[in-house]
Amino acid sequence: MWVVDALGHALAIAASMTWEILWALILGFALSGAVQALVRKSTIVRLLGDDSPGTLAVAAGLGIASSSCSYAAVALSRSLLRKGANFTAAMTFEIASTNLVVELGIILALLLGWQFTLAEFIGGPLMIVAIAVMFRLFLRQRLVADARRQADRGLAGSMEGHAAMDMSLTGEGSFWTRLSSPQGFTAISHLFIMEWAALLRDIVGGLLIAGALAAWVPDSFWRHLFFTSDPVAAQVLGPLIGPLIAVVSFVCSIGNVPLAAVMWNGGISFGGVVSFMFADLIILPILLIYRKYYGLGMAAFIFVTFYAAMVIAGYLVELVFGAAGLVPTVRDALVLEPQISLNYTTVLNIAFLALAAVLVWRAMRTGGMGMLRMMGGEPGGMSGMHHDPGHVG
Repeated sequence: MWVVDALGHALAIAASMTWEILWALILGFALSGAVQALVRKSTIVRLLGDDSPGTLAVAAGLGIASSSCSYAAVALSRSLLRKGANFTAAMTFEIASTNLVVELGIILALLLGWQFTLAEFIGGPLMIVAIAVMFRLFLRQRLVADARRQADRGLAGSMEGHAAMDMSLTGEGSFWTRLSSPQGFTAISHLFIMEWAALLRDIVGGLLIAGALAAWVPDSFWRHLFFTSDPVAAQVLGPLIGPLIAVVSFVCSIGNVPLAAVMWNGGISFGGVVSFMFADLIILPILLIYRKYYGLGMAAFIFVTFYAAMVIAGYLVELVFGAAGLVPTVRDALVLEPQISLNYTTVLNIAFLALAAVLVWRAMRTGGMGMLRMMGGEPGGMSGMHHDPGHVG
């Protein structure tokens, strides 16, 4: 019976966290779909030809407007590289498209607080700058050339079809005119269900793992792991430990946020949370994809430099926020037992579930199931594909 009770406790916590963030997930994916409907992937490639500061800033901006799925971001960055994008610019795009997207910021604010959202959007550019500097100092052109040759082999990783499909709108008119058209409605609905399909595994996995950790792992374990008895040691070791926990968690993107909430309540430093959140791009499954995409040498280089950049960003955010008095003093991240009542969360969930139902209905009536089946398609056959929602029934 104690096993059943323990499982029930873990599932109850996971369900409670799901209920608290459900409306924000729907809102975030709907906004992501609207933004992606306006950005042509051919435009992205054209703008990422070098590693100048201006180009990297553009790469980051375009990444923010892209998918939040880590697997799709990694596949898309490989696609950009094969089409001529600069390697550093492609990696910048990849980092921004998973760590600087609006839906991630909303969920962070709900579960951990606005300070963590601000830290994410300040730490992200700091990580990109650190990556750019390390790539400029240590990345050899021979390694890049080897990586391009390996990339051109087109070996399949994950979410290849999702990365290859271009769902952006064509035609004339303002952004609002294009988005509010029937074609815009269809494109957003397709992107909405594709975002859910791409991220559902990580969201569910993250919530279940977070529920299990919150229910089963005693506070004493976290206190020892994060050296909470020594504030200086905790600040030093937090950014070093955070990414390593993420590497073996197998969960990425938004799915990391519930785990971050549990660790913050357990005593990890503020900078440790930041570095943990950035580590979605070096989890073990993605490291294996890097090896397949770029070869063992480049995969190792990416891991070392990304890890170092995450640690640096964590330290800098800790220092800046500490000096500004913005590090939260109370560890009260939202990890609760289920308690559904008629409050703003319930009202928002009902409203946004209705929106989700409308978008799913539209997608199913206009070929959405076919798009879902192609999300994991072969990279060679999908590359450069442009889906025109105006041609769907």
